[in-house]
Amino acid sequence: MTQRSSANTEKEAANASPSQRPSTAATSLASEVVAGTSGVSVEQYVAQLSDPKDATSQQAARVLEELTTSKPELLAPHIEQLVSLLGSARPRAVQTAAHSLPVLARVTPAKVAKQLKNMQAAFPNASELAKDGLVRTFVALCVASVTYQKRLIESFELALRTADPTQLPAWVGHILPALKGEPYAQARAVAEQRVQDAALPRPVAQQVADLLGIKLRIERQLGHAENG
Repeated sequence: MTQRSSANTEKEAANASPSQRPSTAATSLASEVVAGTSGVSVEQYVAQLSDPKDATSQQAARVLEELTTSKPELLAPHIEQLVSLLGSARPRAVQTAAHSLPVLARVTPAKVAKQLKNMQAAFPNASELAKDGLVRTFVALCVASVTYQKRLIESFELALRTADPTQLPAWVGHILPALKGEPYAQARAVAEQRVQDAALPRPVAQQVADLLGIKLRIERQLGHAENG
């Protein structure tokens, strides 16, 4: 399986079937939650993400994603459950958690950081979609406060070292601007190593090299020419 970038995920969402797009009904239901007139609580919507009925879980996902956009702080009491849902067997639940957690990390970083150890432990075996959500959550924490950089540098190095070629440019573009000083240098070094790896497709290597502001080594270019 290949990693998918945030841009790919957004493109897929734009091309999704009507049942997958945010609906007028979901917008209305989310507005009721915000207004305090809903008969269903945020906690119940979070629980419904794991409902065996697809219609129920899909609707819950749409409502929660609407809330993430309009009133993300309402999801703050449910951060632990959202982190757990990153390991769900239901892709729609994973997508909702991966969408919500980076926003929550910007809105209420301290509360998200309480789950940092759990998120870091989950990263190596997480699905592609969950990993992308985790990387964006980690980045949001670092943007919120430099104190998280040293705690997260090993996770960033792992992400850059193991990223699929289709995911690598996006992660480089997310991670490096969020770091400063030694953490930045460490993450950049990993990215530069990936660029010079002959196993990395040349168009991807060139894209990452452009992000880093460096040129591909001649031997790497020759290596690709010989392989071609």
